Amino acid sequence: MQDDEAKAWDAVAEWYHGFFTGMVLAAVSRRSAADAEDFVFAVFRRQQQALFLPGLQKLGLDRKPHAVACAQYHFLSNAIGGVSVEWVGESDRKSWVRYPPPRWIWAGTAIAGVPGRVSAAMMRGWHAQNGVSLGNPRLGFVCTGQTVEGDAGLEGYYHEYDRDLAPEERLRFARHEEAPRFDPARAPVLASDSWPVARIKKAKRNYALAYVRTAIPAAIQLWGAAEASALLGLTGKLIGMQLYRQVAEALPAADFAGFMVALARAQGDEAEVVAPGVVRQRSWTLMQGVPDPHPAAFACWNGLLEGALAAHDRFAELQVASRLDLGDPCFEWRIVPRRRA
Repeated sequence: MQDDEAKAWDAVAEWYHGFFTGMVLAAVSRRSAADAEDFVFAVFRRQQQALFLPGLQKLGLDRKPHAVACAQYHFLSNAIGGVSVEWVGESDRKSWVRYPPPRWIWAGTAIAGVPGRVSAAMMRGWHAQNGVSLGNPRLGFVCTGQTVEGDAGLEGYYHEYDRDLAPEERLRFARHEEAPRFDPARAPVLASDSWPVARIKKAKRNYALAYVRTAIPAAIQLWGAAEASALLGLTGKLIGMQLYRQVAEALPAADFAGFMVALARAQGDEAEVVAPGVVRQRSWTLMQGVPDPHPAAFACWNGLLEGALAAHDRFAELQVASRLDLGDPCFEWRIVPRRRA
C-alpha cells in the first residue's frame, strides 16, 4: 500500500462520512425530527441485518458469550472505521461499549443539530436487535448516556437477563448508571495476520461508503423518489461544495475531470477521461450489492459531484450523457460551460 493510496482512501471516507451526516441534518432541519428519527432507524436496521452476523465471524467473535461478542463487535468494527470507541467487560452477561467525544457520526459542530430521539433511533435500529439476530431473546441493551443530550459520550451495556424480553424492553435507558473507566490494555485487538494495515485502511473507506449505500435506498423507500432525490441531491451538492477543496488535496489532478477519475478510482471504480472534459465510469461501487437500485439513487449521489464542480468552477456544469444504472455501458459526464438563464 502506497501513502498516496492510503490518503485517497481516507479522503473518500471523509467524503461519504460528510454526506451521511449531512443527510441526517437535512432531514432534521428540512423535514422534521420525527422523519430524521425514522430515517436513522431505517438505516441502522438495514445495516444491522446485513452486517452484524457476518461481521461477528470476520472479527472472530462468533464463539464468545453473546453480551461480550456484541460489545466487542461494536468496539472493533467502529475502531476500523476510524471511530473513537471504548469497551469494558464486567462479566459474560454484561459488557459495556462507549463512544467518547468527539462523536464520529455527528462530526464537528453537527452534533449541536441532532436531537436525542434521532441518536436513540440508531440504538433501536441496531443495538436492540442483536439479541434477535443471535436467537437470544434474553439479550438487551441499556443506554446510560447520550452525547447529544450533554453526556460525556454515548454509552451503555449489553445485558443478558434471566428471562425473555418483550420487544419494547430490548432497549432501555438508565441515566443514573455510568460506564467504568476504560483500560486500553484489556481491550480486544485485531489479529494482525488477518487485518494488515492495507485491509484496515480500505475497510475504513468501506465503512463510510456503507452508510450512504444504505441511506439512499432507505430515504427513497421512506419519502418517495421525488422527495428523497430532492433532499439528498441538495444535501450532496452542499457537502460536495464544502468538502471539495479538502478532498481534492488528497486527490491531486490537473483539472476537474481528473479529480472525478481520481475520486472514482479511490472508491474502487473503473474510470477514465476519454476526451477533454468527458469522464466515463464503468462500475458503481457505492451501490454494489443493492439489488436493482432505484433511478432516483443516481440523482441523490450525483449531487456530490455537482457541488464539487460548483466549488471548482461556478461557471461550469455537469451534463449526464449516459447512465450505467439505466442499462448503459457506463456513466458518462461532460463538463461544459454553464447555461445562463
